[in-house]
Amino acid sequence: MIRVRRVSEAIRAALPGLSAAGIEDPARDARRLMAHALGVAAERISLHMGDDLTPMQAAAFAAHLEERLRRRPVSQITGARLFYGRSFRVTRDTLDPRPETEELVSEALSAPFGRVLDLGTGTGCILLTLLAERPGTSGLGLDLSPAALEVARGNAAALGLDGRAEFGLSDWFAAVQGEFDLIVSNPPYIAADEMAGLAPEVRDWEPAMALTPGGDGLDAYRAIAAGALAHLAPGGRLMVEIGPTQGQAVASLFRAAGLDVTAIRTDLDGRDRVVAARRA
Repeated sequence: MIRVRRVSEAIRAALPGLSAAGIEDPARDARRLMAHALGVAAERISLHMGDDLTPMQAAAFAAHLEERLRRRPVSQITGARLFYGRSFRVTRDTLDPRPETEELVSEALSAPFGRVLDLGTGTGCILLTLLAERPGTSGLGLDLSPAALEVARGNAAALGLDGRAEFGLSDWFAAVQGEFDLIVSNPPYIAADEMAGLAPEVRDWEPAMALTPGGDGLDAYRAIAAGALAHLAPGGRLMVEIGPTQGQAVASLFRAAGLDVTAIRTDLDGRDRVVAARRA
């Protein structure tokens, strides 16, 4: 345990250990973990730098640091991650919402929809964000993980969206009935031979079934392409997040399934991130 009195001193003392453990931004993580130990919002931690730590706060901060040194993601330690301006509960059973996925949400919000289907919903962050941004809409989130579905239901309740969001257990379209104006998915897309090169925070702490389908990483897109037309309303849209090298391959799968590919969108770093298609 770091035995110091002030918040600022505890944060400074934590930095060498975090750096030695390979943490990319030790100062940022130390501040976020300290805010969690103090029970204050992360953006307000600067207001508490001169505060004295109580023994309970110091112990909590030390415990959080130990977890981070094991390369456990900060979001799993704090139990929450911001996505599109809203806080979502995360656990080891869910994929950590990422800024890149906000590109998918923005693309989905570029046109109206009434009913949306989210395949592989995880925390529910995509579905729930879409519903929150578009009052009057409703949607269904599906996942193969019962634990992830419980997290998604909790997030829906916390955001006051449980009346418009349903969740269910399904292997892609297996349990789906009816048509939707919009189908979205951030499926597992990492190829089997790429898993070893992932950051420990991802490889060792996030659910493998949400990261990789094995093989070339495209199996989820094959399943989505095969079932999409049967569940898209006329003119309905389909959009998926992709890995940065998968744009053309996924677009080809969608075209072969009879979908009109309308765009391959890039993220803020200029990498292919979203493939958008439409039922003619």
